[in-house]
Amino acid sequence: MLMLMVANGLLGTLLTIRGNDLGFSILTISLMQASYPLGALAGTVAAPRLIEKVGHIRAFSALASLVSIAAIVHLLTSDPYSWSAMRLLSGVCVPGLYVITESWLHAKAENRMRAQILSVYFMIQLGGPALGTAMVGLPDPTGAMLFGAVSILISLSIVPLLLSDNKAPAYVAPERMRLRQLYRVSPMSVLGIFVVSIGLGAWFISLPLYALARGFNEAQASGALVVAMIASALVQYPLGWLADHVDRRQVVIGLGLLATAAAVWLAVDRSASLVVIGFSVIAAATLPIYSILAAHANDHLTRAQIVPASGTMAFLLQLGQFFGALIGPNTIPLAGGRGLLIMLAVICLAVTLIAIARRVRTQAPQETGETPVTGVLGIAQPGVFQAEVMAEEAEERRDPTGSGR
Repeated sequence: MLMLMVANGLLGTLLTIRGNDLGFSILTISLMQASYPLGALAGTVAAPRLIEKVGHIRAFSALASLVSIAAIVHLLTSDPYSWSAMRLLSGVCVPGLYVITESWLHAKAENRMRAQILSVYFMIQLGGPALGTAMVGLPDPTGAMLFGAVSILISLSIVPLLLSDNKAPAYVAPERMRLRQLYRVSPMSVLGIFVVSIGLGAWFISLPLYALARGFNEAQASGALVVAMIASALVQYPLGWLADHVDRRQVVIGLGLLATAAAVWLAVDRSASLVVIGFSVIAAATLPIYSILAAHANDHLTRAQIVPASGTMAFLLQLGQFFGALIGPNTIPLAGGRGLLIMLAVICLAVTLIAIARRVRTQAPQETGETPVTGVLGIAQPGVFQAEVMAEEAEERRDPTGSGR
């Protein structure tokens, strides 16, 4: 998983930087990058069925090989059509890699070691993409080394699975909850996740382009994104703890207002030195909102509904990121270079107003669970939470009395 996350973080930022170098227009780059969440919309639905049909090892090997091929095609071609097609292919395949890893992890982990294993896994999820993005600044005289590194890392990620002597666990693809049903249970979570995901996709794809437009070089532009990703990772646990001890909607309101203020601040003060600080605040405020909204939805669900609802929320996340990646970069030159910041301010204010409206209308639930952590790329942790619930349900079936025998 570490190799996958480093490769994914490296490739996503590398394509934006290299596309800009090749003369791709902002519209072309946004369409190319939006192909990834578009593919993931299909991947989140198809991948679990594929794993159920052919098993963990075959599915992982096939999907990782396709992603490795996609990285090589980026190296061999320089046109936006093939790059977009390969980005779409990666989006279809990567969700399956996460589902396989996470389901295997939870099926094999003993209860006494589960928390420790999850801690290591979360560190990889949070640190891997930042490390990969930082690699964009490495010297690459031929222009081929970094794309080759992506392919090598993905290919190597298959080796531990193929050489493992552990048998693959049984897997049953979880059912999905209809979007309408989830909306009836938690309107705030459905609306909030979709809207904030637009913002997540926008700043993640647009920040390097925005930094380049402000006079940053390539290493500095990728470094700005690295700092924003690290900032968003560092606040996940303390904000999750806070959301577990107070009304979650209050935390969402506070984070939404903070991100709105940061975006307005950057739009007013055009100092290039503030770009890194301002976007770090925006990233640190917006990414945890998804986790808190997912936890808020789970507070209103029965235990049997949590797994299907997680799949629906992951689908909403990808749908929002698709629109964010598509629209965000194209707003950069608008309003005298303030278009992206205005867009982010409007999105964050909308999330805040949604939370305020729901808080006025309804009371907070008395019984709440824990807030799940979301990876920096915003894709993996819903699957972890699904797997954890499924593992607990399996344990209950084995020992319905709770005696521990």
